[in-house]
Amino acid sequence: MTRILLLSNGHGEDLSGALIGKALRRLGHQVEAIPFVGRGQPYKEVGIRILGNAKEFSTGGLGYTSWQGRVTEFLQGQLFYLLGRVLNLLLVAKHFDLLVVIGDVVPVFAAWVSGRPVVTYLVAYSSHYEGRLRLPWPCVNCLLSKRFLGIYTRDKLTAEDLKTQLARDVNFCGNPFMDPVLKPTFRFPKCPKRLGLLPGSRRPELDGNLRLMLYAMECLPEERVGSGEFSLDMALVSDLDLPALRKLADEVGWELKHCSDVSKTKQLVHGQISIKVHRNSFIEVLQSSDVLLSMAGTAAEQAVGLAKPVVQLPGYGPQFTASFAEAQRRLLGPTVFCGIGKPGSGASLQNTADLILDVFVRIKQDENLQRECQHQAENRLGVAGGGQNLAEEITHLLFKLKK
Repeated sequence: MTRILLLSNGHGEDLSGALIGKALRRLGHQVEAIPFVGRGQPYKEVGIRILGNAKEFSTGGLGYTSWQGRVTEFLQGQLFYLLGRVLNLLLVAKHFDLLVVIGDVVPVFAAWVSGRPVVTYLVAYSSHYEGRLRLPWPCVNCLLSKRFLGIYTRDKLTAEDLKTQLARDVNFCGNPFMDPVLKPTFRFPKCPKRLGLLPGSRRPELDGNLRLMLYAMECLPEERVGSGEFSLDMALVSDLDLPALRKLADEVGWELKHCSDVSKTKQLVHGQISIKVHRNSFIEVLQSSDVLLSMAGTAAEQAVGLAKPVVQLPGYGPQFTASFAEAQRRLLGPTVFCGIGKPGSGASLQNTADLILDVFVRIKQDENLQRECQHQAENRLGVAGGGQNLAEEITHLLFKLKK
């Protein structure tokens, strides 16, 4: 039996790694994982064994985006933790036939140091950011090694760009993280306009994001939102439990109540405005919504992949800052919108609310925007089957390696 070790360094990367690993196991491989950032929850959910003791830090591995974040990571010991994860890899790598990297330069370099055969899915990089991808040192040197058997990217443009830069085969097979959301599932009852709210998944940033979203919802015209014209649906992770959610709501002048129907769904209420809070229903919120209000990374990419327009609400970070939001717009294209104004300011919140109303009008009436959403979904994210496609490519490369 072929043994494969997955290396990933981020929450979105763990999700893709878990989906690739699941597909590899269906093809008969034995799969284990080392997540360099976070606890690797997606691996646990599909039953993939994690090597070593995984740990999560408050920056979510995004401390490099600011000096404050760098200092926080250093004080929390993340550098030493990362070095420990790399050392763990070096100790176990010889027991595996292949390493599969999902992420960026950190696991790429770690895999290169191990001396083992490698396949790389560069989900963290895209030529859409600048037009020409500038890989950080020593990523290029590693990718040019003959031990790197295959290189796969997150979009077509990046594959063509790197193929030219590296003078070797680079391919785009789709994105595994799109597979779960592209499958048909239960959808909420139809309504004239449904807005999905995606505040993110990592605390403590999630708490601040949720506060800003609630303030932005207060800027919507109460008489329209309360009339039944809109349905507001929030996808919320279980990490923000009921007592914490109630405390947060009280602090910003909202009330947590039971919905009037027979379901166990809770709702956040402010005057005539109510937001249904859905647990473990992220895909249902994504697929049922006409427009998404997002303060998230991978979730926004999945929304664009479903041909949904996205309105951003930049916050205080460490992830979803104004600079991150701007980079995300370059990555995902012209169907991602953002209001102007300093994050958290009254102008930003009001502009976001106005933009939401405008996008609802456009997505219902503007056929050009509808076509653009479809085009960007296919061009930047790809179609379903990314996880299976990559697993089959990896299996083929292993077969060639053993010949």
